[in-house]
Amino acid sequence: MSTGIWILFIVLALLAGAAIGFFAARKYMMKYLKENPPINEQMLRMMMAQMGRKPSEKQVKQMMNQMNKSQK
Repeated sequence: MSTGIWILFIVLALLAGAAIGFFAARKYMMKYLKENPPINEQMLRMMMAQMGRKPSEKQVKQMMNQMNKSQK
């Protein structure tokens, strides 16, 4: 009977570790993306310039707002 208890304990420990690891990694990634957004205004201007467009400040702000809305 003690072998069954040990197996149950090991399975429960693995499940608890996986759950804690998942939530810790998720929290870390959310914090990282908030501090280091994937695209900022300067990168957006550079991308538009490479496409041959000279964006106005209004266009840049609109695109940043749209990207921020889609992230949430």
